[in-house]
Amino acid sequence: MIDFNNSSFVKLAPADAEATAQELAGLLIEGERVAAAFRGMRDYVAFTDKRLIVVNVQGITGKKKDFTSLPYNKIQSFSVETAGTFDLDAELDLWFSGLGKVRLEFTSSVDIRWISQFIGYYTL
Repeated sequence: MIDFNNSSFVKLAPADAEATAQELAGLLIEGERVAAAFRGMRDYVAFTDKRLIVVNVQGITGKKKDFTSLPYNKIQSFSVETAGTFDLDAELDLWFSGLGKVRLEFTSSVDIRWISQFIGYYTL
């Protein structure tokens, strides 16, 4: 579960952006596109060209889902930490106006520098 009050959860790995876009089709506004997607065990996040969508899959069957929309224009600052020799995960910290800090942890296979550039493009 992605818990914004507890920043530690399953590491996110790259996922198919097109398949994720199809899952989110009912939520995306006209012209909005999914640029990248990342999945944990059941939960996932999608980086669109307008916002970050965090999906928390709930229940035994997974039919119930919580969709959290985090617009880039509400990001006050952000930080990335690359994977190291002993610390094999990469991290993205985002500070949102009215929400506070959101941390996403990624597997070492994720290009965290690309994510940093992507977030920078939409916030700076």
